[in-house]
Amino acid sequence: MLFKKGQVTVFIVIAVLIIAGALIYLAVKNSVSRDILPSNIEPVYKSFLSCVENSALTGISILESQGGYIYLPEFEPGSKHMPFSSQLNFLGNPIPYWYYVSGNNIQKEQVVTKKEMESELGRFIDEKIDNCYYGDYYEQGFEISFGKPVSDVSIKDDRVDVSMDLDFRISKDEETFLVEQHKASVNSKLGTLYNSAKKVYDKEQKELFLENYSMDVLWNYAPVDGAEIQCSPVVFSADSVFDELQAGVEANTQALNNKERGDYFFVDIPVNEEVRFLNSRNWPNSFEVSPADGNLMISSPVGNQPGTGILGFCYVPYHYVYSMKYPVLVQVISGDEIFQFPVAVVIEGNNPRKSLDASSVERAGEELCSNKNTEINVNVKDKKGIPIDADISFQCLSNSCFIGETENGVLRQDFPQCANGYILAKEDGFKDSKYLFSTISSGIANIIMDASYDKEIKLKLDNNDYNGDAIIYFISEDNATKTIIYPEQKIAELSEGQYEVQVYIFQNSSINLGSMTAEQCINVPKQGVLGIFGFQQKKCFDIEVPEQIVSQALAGGGKQEHYVLDSELTSSVIEINAESLPVPDTIEKLNANYLLFEAKGLEINFR
Repeated sequence: MLFKKGQVTVFIVIAVLIIAGALIYLAVKNSVSRDILPSNIEPVYKSFLSCVENSALTGISILESQGGYIYLPEFEPGSKHMPFSSQLNFLGNPIPYWYYVSGNNIQKEQVVTKKEMESELGRFIDEKIDNCYYGDYYEQGFEISFGKPVSDVSIKDDRVDVSMDLDFRISKDEETFLVEQHKASVNSKLGTLYNSAKKVYDKEQKELFLENYSMDVLWNYAPVDGAEIQCSPVVFSADSVFDELQAGVEANTQALNNKERGDYFFVDIPVNEEVRFLNSRNWPNSFEVSPADGNLMISSPVGNQPGTGILGFCYVPYHYVYSMKYPVLVQVISGDEIFQFPVAVVIEGNNPRKSLDASSVERAGEELCSNKNTEINVNVKDKKGIPIDADISFQCLSNSCFIGETENGVLRQDFPQCANGYILAKEDGFKDSKYLFSTISSGIANIIMDASYDKEIKLKLDNNDYNGDAIIYFISEDNATKTIIYPEQKIAELSEGQYEVQVYIFQNSSINLGSMTAEQCINVPKQGVLGIFGFQQKKCFDIEVPEQIVSQALAGGGKQEHYVLDSELTSSVIEINAESLPVPDTIEKLNANYLLFEAKGLEINFR
């Protein structure tokens, strides 16, 4: 009996093995590698591989056009203080900056690595598999199914290889074919272009060649240091200067190249591809100059002050300090492929920014803004207690940092630590506020802003309407100056407060000042240890002054202290009446006019 049971068991095992073998045979029969796909199946699979290749090419195009990114990093907006966001909009295409300065004045880098590009391209291809089209094959009776793809991408100098793990099944006429691993390769210079782009970027970060070209533009297109031989003030329009600078930046940037060796615009970069540099005045930028009164850059003459005896000559020295911030789009080109990335060019105080060690990681600079760790509550209101939404900055010594914007008059934000710094509040329709505040510990700053008004100026000379040349100054108690170049300008932005109003009226003259040598003295640091502690000494030198004609001479005006009430600023016109002075025809009479001017007052009426 036991023997019979053993025989039955053996037969059952054998039967199971036979069935299993048959199933394995059928599975093997219906699962073949791509190398031996039947001719009627191969077009279906080739269509799949073509879809993989097209997805790879599309992804490569996006990588090249977006600085090595398919999936953009988180967007960071700019600010009024710093115009750059974290991305440059180029023809509707957002491109992450490889280097930029954030809205709160922190230097940042977003240089993608080749490994990151491979990862993003693999992810992109995997996401596009579901979109492959097989409609024609479905109509022919094919059944196509596939699982979840996992792609591994390798970027070479002249091609991109894709290796994908994916169960791809094709069924027809009761036969099923399975392909589990797939390989595709597309021709592309992505690897070479990226390597060359990285060389361009590293050269910029090490040598700041874009900033150095920008410095040349600044000195050639704008007044920086100089002197004019004349006795009336030198006036530049800041807007006109900025227009010239923008035009110069655009033209000179686009002239840069890496092919025309020996040319001024040649940039020596160890790459074989063509490199282009693009800039547009329509891109976000910032141009600032100091000293300036609104749109006016005014320098006063030396030699016509009371008590100088006119010195026998007049001249107007000027020194202007600029800050320039603008993007440059770098394009590396090989045939039909273009790899591009933007960088920010930064000039601060007539000097290029400091170079970075290009390690392709985000980093904070050593500026004031990099260490904000003290919470300050800022409340901004007008005199009636109405909240004001104002831009808030913080100034410590010569450094400043944009903090943020109040919402319903309130800003709660971390500030950098500084003893006796200034909180600056700015808003259209109000006078800029400068509030002394220490941020060593947390606290509350309550700021009251004065409303400002645009008032029309009507100038009279000896009680008669005057439309000739004049300069009008409104000097507030904090030495802030509003300057009007009359009659081209007739609007002054004023707020309640004490002002010294000065009016200088100039008329044509032809006083001839012969050539001469004059002594000019300046204070310089003392030599040795005393100079370190701020002690100064007078140093004098001779100035060779050429013959000059005084074409504009002081012929009227005066000074007047006046407290401007808020109620007066609701009027429409400020009428200022000045007295005339004799039109001088000699140097002695010109000197006398400056002495008379000091004793002249003004009539000021609000109508």
